[in-house]
Amino acid sequence: MEPIKVTAIFDIGRTNKKFFLFDQDFKEVFRVYHRLGFIEDEDGEECESITELTKWVKQTLKEALALPDFLITKLNFTTYGASFVHIDQMGNPVAPLYNYLKEYPEEILEQFYALYGPPEKFSRETSSPALAMLNSGLQLYWLKYAKPETFKKVHKSLHLPQFLSYLFTGKAVSEYTSIGCHTGLWDFGKGTYHSWVNKEGIDQILPEVVDTTTTFAKTFDKHSMRIGVGVHDSSAALLPYLQSNNQPFALLSTGTWAISINPFNSSNLTTGELRQDCLHFLSKEGRAIKISRLFIGEEHKIQIEKLYAHFNLEKGYYKALDFEKERYEKAKSQTKKRFRFEYLKPEVYGLTQTKETDWQGFTDFEDAYYSFIHELTELQVASLNLVLKDTNVQKLYIDGGFNANPIFVEMLRDKLPWLSIETTDFALGTALGAGMMVN
Repeated sequence: MEPIKVTAIFDIGRTNKKFFLFDQDFKEVFRVYHRLGFIEDEDGEECESITELTKWVKQTLKEALALPDFLITKLNFTTYGASFVHIDQMGNPVAPLYNYLKEYPEEILEQFYALYGPPEKFSRETSSPALAMLNSGLQLYWLKYAKPETFKKVHKSLHLPQFLSYLFTGKAVSEYTSIGCHTGLWDFGKGTYHSWVNKEGIDQILPEVVDTTTTFAKTFDKHSMRIGVGVHDSSAALLPYLQSNNQPFALLSTGTWAISINPFNSSNLTTGELRQDCLHFLSKEGRAIKISRLFIGEEHKIQIEKLYAHFNLEKGYYKALDFEKERYEKAKSQTKKRFRFEYLKPEVYGLTQTKETDWQGFTDFEDAYYSFIHELTELQVASLNLVLKDTNVQKLYIDGGFNANPIFVEMLRDKLPWLSIETTDFALGTALGAGMMVN
């Protein structure tokens, strides 16, 4: 029997590394899930091992090419953003893949904003809230002044999706979805790189910008295929929905971050919205798309660990819970907040939180968990409303990890009654979107 023609996709999250094969109808026919441990950079801080990631990507593709049932004709990549790989002229990394949560030296930040700020003006121009290392363009500025010897070795700085593509094509390029995700690199008013990029000579190490649908015909391990240039994960997640909808909609893409995306809203950002972690992405064509972000995955992870420890329960317990209206009504009827968040700041949205979590006030795990998700979804609604307001969107899709949490979903349905909320099985949405980019 003839092998079936398939598209191969690497979907690289911070936690999970995934590889998929899709047939010509974009049905998944093969998958590999993998986890890579963090290493330490030269400052002793956690980071992704670019060596191990490179090794795993090449080995995984090699093994997939040897599968007799499939013929890989297309290959693409989607990864988390705010991450650069700095390479020399031979294409070898000259620095670690620095973690976007790494501390940014205050004196270098002050130096940057003294020259190119103030922060609120710069944020409006670049549609990027002031996020230090998460503004990946500022990582380049930091490298130049904090580690000048390393910076001198940099021939090109590639966003992570484009670096993975480069491993197989040898083509150093950039594309809009990676440039446009809170990097501080792009002047959204002028539709080009911000003036600071040229003034600092950073433009010399940024590769040419190509369309996100660009592909190269290449051979790997004696197999010919068309290879895409990679795409930022949140932008990739949006594409399957754009393909299947002719009415305005919004997408809540959940994982470590909950990203609220309204592709039908490109309105200018206010200073207040920027303070609430609202920003613009660039679409694959370079058009502004309004989004807002909330760090709910990480918050959920840390609070769940505390809940398990307090109630002496096995990990995974919450996953077996169904939505119970009575428990929700009880959580809703509380007049005082009961949870202290680790990462989230309710005051940014005009909401309050308690000074300490009220552990003794909970009767059981469910009581505590419902209170937590109630307070979490209040924040999620506030974040969503930043991109929904002044638009006629009446449908919301939820994909990613939280779409399988009925308590989270039903609370959102109750709090957003004017929206039709659908959970989707596009757990593969990000990978599918990357596959659709390769023509």
